[in-house]
Amino acid sequence: MSAGQRGRRASGFSLIEMTMVVALTIVVSVVSVVSLAPMVNAQRMTNAYNTTLSSLRQARDNAVSQRTSYSVTFQNSTTPNTVTIAWAPASGETTLPNGQAPTNIVYQLPVGVTFAAPPTGTSPAPDSFGSGVNAIDFGYTSNGNTGGTTAYTVYFCPDGSAQVANTCLGAGLWDGGVIYVARTADSGSYRAVSLWGATGRIHGWRIYSRTGGYSWLRQ
Repeated sequence: MSAGQRGRRASGFSLIEMTMVVALTIVVSVVSVVSLAPMVNAQRMTNAYNTTLSSLRQARDNAVSQRTSYSVTFQNSTTPNTVTIAWAPASGETTLPNGQAPTNIVYQLPVGVTFAAPPTGTSPAPDSFGSGVNAIDFGYTSNGNTGGTTAYTVYFCPDGSAQVANTCLGAGLWDGGVIYVARTADSGSYRAVSLWGATGRIHGWRIYSRTGGYSWLRQ
């Protein structure tokens, strides 16, 4: 064997060296995944909260600017949970003034995030809507109606108010309430969005721990 051939063979990696490199790569990968997991979960929670908040604002803005009605439907009986924005035309209204008929927009909550009722003892509820028993808790009107726990639709009218139907008949049908969003089995991740029917005013909330339970902090 020539000296050149021996040099080329000696320049390779041994089995032990390759095993060490592979093992080190695995360790680094596991550490990276573990350290990134909380960041990924937090970002998913933020995205879900932003989706919930912006969907209500988007529907309200569309209703006011286009002088028509838009609905927002929250659904937590499907996986993933969804938020649907839809044009809600009044009787006889087939298109917008521009001749278009808007299509529905459906948003899905990220993996591991759902509409969920907050922990027991979390009080008072955001903007004092309900007692936190229902994950989706809209439908509070001057007529004494209350929201539900599976799916609920709120309608925004041309005057910016939120009502229980696209007829937009005004006082008595103004629709207020709150919806809660959280990661599964993480009581500290809860966010909430509340809505005042008469004005269409929308507030965002975040849960925080206190002695003996939890409270809500407006964002």
